[in-house]
Amino acid sequence: MVSRSHDGVVPGHDVVVVGGGPGGATLGSLIRKYNPRLRVLILEREHFPREHVGESQLPPIGRVLQEMGAWEKIEAAGFPVKLGATYTWGKTTEPWVFGFIPEQEIRDTTRPAKYAGWRSRVALQVERSRYDEILLEHASSLGCEVRQGVRVAKVHHDGGAISHLETDQGERIVGRHYVDASGNAAVIRRQLGVEVDAPTLLRNVAFWDYWEKPGLNAPLMKNGTVRVQIRSLGFGWIWYIALSEDRTSVGLVCNAEYYKTSGKRPEQIYHEALKAEPSVAGWLSGASHRGKVESTTDWSYVARRAYGPNWFLCGECLGFADPILAAGLTLTHTCAEHLACTILELERGEQDAAWLRRQYEEIQQRRVAQHIKFAEYWYSANGLFKEVLDNCTKIAQGAGLKLDPAEAFRWLSHGGIDDHLGQFAIGGLGLSGFKAVQHRFSHDGDGVVACAIDGATHLKLNFAGATRSMMAAPQMGRVLKIEVLERDGARLPLVGHYKLVADVLAKEHAADRVVAGLKRAIAAAFPGETNLGPLFSQAMQAIEAMAVRGWVEVEKRPEAVAIRMSVPEEGEIIYSQSKGPAKKA
Repeated sequence: MVSRSHDGVVPGHDVVVVGGGPGGATLGSLIRKYNPRLRVLILEREHFPREHVGESQLPPIGRVLQEMGAWEKIEAAGFPVKLGATYTWGKTTEPWVFGFIPEQEIRDTTRPAKYAGWRSRVALQVERSRYDEILLEHASSLGCEVRQGVRVAKVHHDGGAISHLETDQGERIVGRHYVDASGNAAVIRRQLGVEVDAPTLLRNVAFWDYWEKPGLNAPLMKNGTVRVQIRSLGFGWIWYIALSEDRTSVGLVCNAEYYKTSGKRPEQIYHEALKAEPSVAGWLSGASHRGKVESTTDWSYVARRAYGPNWFLCGECLGFADPILAAGLTLTHTCAEHLACTILELERGEQDAAWLRRQYEEIQQRRVAQHIKFAEYWYSANGLFKEVLDNCTKIAQGAGLKLDPAEAFRWLSHGGIDDHLGQFAIGGLGLSGFKAVQHRFSHDGDGVVACAIDGATHLKLNFAGATRSMMAAPQMGRVLKIEVLERDGARLPLVGHYKLVADVLAKEHAADRVVAGLKRAIAAAFPGETNLGPLFSQAMQAIEAMAVRGWVEVEKRPEAVAIRMSVPEEGEIIYSQSKGPAKKA
């Protein structure tokens, strides 16, 4: 029962969140975890559970779930563990596999499991009706006031600041901080007139339904683990996301203009597409569907503003990147984590409020924009889109993208890629994984995928002309300040593996001494760690990324000891499905 004053005003809250999905639930949970004195109200227009698209996750979400204390509850639900994906995309119709980790590192698959070991490096495929409900109930258990079935009808504002919200029941909701976490509905963003930039020709539409049959996904699952299946058509692509052994989300994504000119109804183009793709048709043989094909626009965009005097945008209402990367939930969870830390710091009053707000906006806008750029590359380099090749060409031209592997990498990494701050990562791919994917794409010319530091005998830092500033790093309810270098739009955060590499290269230049120095530095930085191999690999990938961006100068002198770095077309985490993963040497 909600108490109200005689004039219909709900007593004030510290934080009022519009939207009870993963963004709102994550935000509320983290605020209450680190400052239980703050009063958090979450308003959700629907009654959970309810269906929602966007079921495929990326590894960074696990860390956020652990941080907010929800990992064990989500794990107890038994959602399939996502190991990666299988694609037909790029140069050939032969399926190729992408994995978050090498298969030989998968150990005990007993469920439920702790957030540790290999499970901290993979993801889940979740049924959103259950997933979202678990998270909202978790926020409530931490002390958030959750009200379902309440729609915000009007946002009252003056001079850019919100005075109160008005519900469809005529209530006035008053708070000190207002957060729009309402997804595509963008309740606050739209009523405040915040415009969005859609810096891409990626204007797609998506159609989907849910399919069921006993044992439907048994051929695709192994000990509760599975990969999302992506299949290209001449005019778009199909997702097949196993939600359990018996139920699957199946969707079609295609160019909006192509759909419009086809003259077909959503149900028609959807079912024709599924029948036309042999693998999908085979998996769905004998299965039944709800008979309700849903649709939405998948236009990538970024809001021009992410905050105001007393409000913030969070999650999808701040920005959306095409679903080919399955980054939607990851961007939402991590955005909510950053915003929670920002609000907590604003409440402490120890840091400059304007800087905290600007950092939140700049970092989150940049992260969405970077994923959009990556999606543009994926579409531009898919030679299987025979019926929409002209649109793919325009996407590349409009983005200023040259379909050469080295140039594409420079273009993508400009400005920094930091799904994991201090480490090259985007869309679940590290640098070696990214380059391995490039082997599969359609490029101009010979399409050779090479490493900048392959053959390097001497390495030297090049920070000339760079300016130094501070960058926000949200962590455990705080916003830490880390040093970042900027030059010509490129950014290098001096944290994690980048900092480790910079420290070693400040002392050593010869390749053999750099390698030895890195190994010593890693051992010192991670005492007690028995498997230092992946950490060393990440450090070498950091050097490669720094060299491509110009932060490291490479020399190749004859007769000197040289670094050897290459990415095979058939590897441990990316390989042709018919050949299987390469064995570790």
